Amino acid sequence: MPVVAAAVCPHPPLLIPQVASGAAADLDPLRAACLAAIEALATATTVLVVGSIPAGAPVFPRVYGADAGGSFGAYGAPGVRFGAGPEVLPLSLAVGGWLLEQSKAASLPRTYWAVPTDAVPGECVRLGREIADGNDRVGLLVMGDGSARRSEHSPVHLHPRAEIFDTTVAKALQHKDLDVLEALDPDLAGELQAAGRAPWQVLAGALAGTPLSGDLRYEAAPYGVGYFVASFT
Repeated sequence: MPVVAAAVCPHPPLLIPQVASGAAADLDPLRAACLAAIEALATATTVLVVGSIPAGAPVFPRVYGADAGGSFGAYGAPGVRFGAGPEVLPLSLAVGGWLLEQSKAASLPRTYWAVPTDAVPGECVRLGREIADGNDRVGLLVMGDGSARRSEHSPVHLHPRAEIFDTTVAKALQHKDLDVLEALDPDLAGELQAAGRAPWQVLAGALAGTPLSGDLRYEAAPYGVGYFVASFT
């Protein structure tokens, strides 16, 4: 059973207190849920962080090594960085790396994989199964936001199907319903601007056949964007 634990987290830059500044306390419950979910990854021998990049990326997946750097200078916190190498990680992976740095799994070897938001579901599931077929004891950290169209104050205007989509995802994570995750429609996810669709489908492939059970630790849309935290142990 190569995947020995998994965690699902969102990737808003406001998770980093120095970015959120005076509003940092608003996301304390989300931040705490993320860190609690990630603690279980310390039982692995290596950590794989999977996140999304914009549609149209020519490489699938785009792989970054353990030394890849992440920075939040573009979000007003130039002093927050990690990694010995150049600051090349996209936002989803940078937030994942920052969360890992705060956890018991910080010292484990890690790799980062980025999948484009328009990746074909079957390819995402296949990628997850490749992870599961490896020999390492993998702790899988999957970064993905739900719909960015949950309210009139969302980054994009309210969509009537956004809440239904996010509720479906939340229930699938809670009950480890991998069939539901695999069946998520990429066109609808794109319309709803749900950046987590492809990474969640990688997760579905990786968890197939494992005895791990799901625990939904957080579900809310505090800024009009669906955020979920789940752990699989």
